[in-house]
Amino acid sequence: MPFQPFLGLGIFILFAWLISEQRRRFPVRLVIIGLALQLLLAILLFNVPLFQSLFLVLNKVVLALESATTAGTSMVFGYLGGGSLPFAESFPGSAYVLAFRGLPLVLLISALSSLLFYWRVLPRIVQGCSWLLQKSMGIGGAEGLGVAANIFVGMVESPLIIRPYIQRMTRSELFTLMTCGMATIAGTVMVLYASILSPVLPDIMGHILIASLISAPASVVIAKIMVPETEQSTLGALLPDTNTRSSMDAITQGTVQGVQLLINIVAMIIVMVALIALINSLLGFFFTGVTLQGLLGLALAPVVWLLGIPWHEAPAAGELFGTKTVINEFVAYLNMTQLSEGTLSQRSLYIMSYALCGFANPGSLGIMIGGMGAMAPERRHEIVSLGLKSLLAGTLATSMTAAIAALMLPF
Repeated sequence: MPFQPFLGLGIFILFAWLISEQRRRFPVRLVIIGLALQLLLAILLFNVPLFQSLFLVLNKVVLALESATTAGTSMVFGYLGGGSLPFAESFPGSAYVLAFRGLPLVLLISALSSLLFYWRVLPRIVQGCSWLLQKSMGIGGAEGLGVAANIFVGMVESPLIIRPYIQRMTRSELFTLMTCGMATIAGTVMVLYASILSPVLPDIMGHILIASLISAPASVVIAKIMVPETEQSTLGALLPDTNTRSSMDAITQGTVQGVQLLINIVAMIIVMVALIALINSLLGFFFTGVTLQGLLGLALAPVVWLLGIPWHEAPAAGELFGTKTVINEFVAYLNMTQLSEGTLSQRSLYIMSYALCGFANPGSLGIMIGGMGAMAPERRHEIVSLGLKSLLAGTLATSMTAAIAALMLPF
């Protein structure tokens, strides 16, 4: 029903206000402009033929990147990386090894991102998004740059772009930067998630890009409600990277950074999945058939219903939302592709792809606190104190994005 997403938007904003540090400073103008900007972006991206054509191009780009990565992995890993199999598959996809086929895509995207930053392509896009956020929502220059960068790079890389300003950013600006890091995903994994979801949602790359774009103003809205601005905004401009000397140097640095990210992803998946399996074993010892994901599915069913998911599909969708929250969005997306046919409708799958599109989970929070704490050691205690709050704010922001998407998707 159309009223569900509208109700959800209201409840998410109300909840953010109830846990606000200063409820008397509710930013009415910013909330109205933020919601209007989200809706405007959604209407343009969903309904304008030019953008729909762009999404088809993006999906072709994903296929090209996948093919290029397979050329490299098959050269290095042989059939484990996508080369010709020396045996017959027992069933389609049985020879697919995630670590050697899917995840190496991160290396290529990381290298390309670094090259595009060196060529000043991505900085121009970031500056454009920052200008839009500053003019429409009235946020500071340093804050706007950090939020805009989060649309394209990760929650640690984006603060690096404005590193000189972090020490003197206000508490509200710092929290907004952290919340946006939790509410968006990096370009390095954006293509990876699109390649994983493409078998069930063929045009998913465009939707993931929409999710990352819409979540930026959503994160500002939620952050400014929870930690209202009480000080003068911090001015800032995009500073050139003086550590990169040439295109080959940019590719090399991007590849090294990609290796670190790849190792982090693999390690987090192994540890978090193992921990959840351990918890499920303990639960099963006392309660037959009970799992942590199942409990979360029941607990979060009302939340995903507010996103626009039909009630009979809410437990399964809530389980995905819970998996994303306690493990990460990568595992949740993998689980979504493995659902039995008919568990979630096509529309519900699209809505959940928006709801899961964010880094708001404990593992990512640890990475962000470690990275930002190293950049501004004088404010480490403040960053740590805002950590859990930013995780909750990021979840609320992606929920708002999913509700906006539900309003656009046909029934």
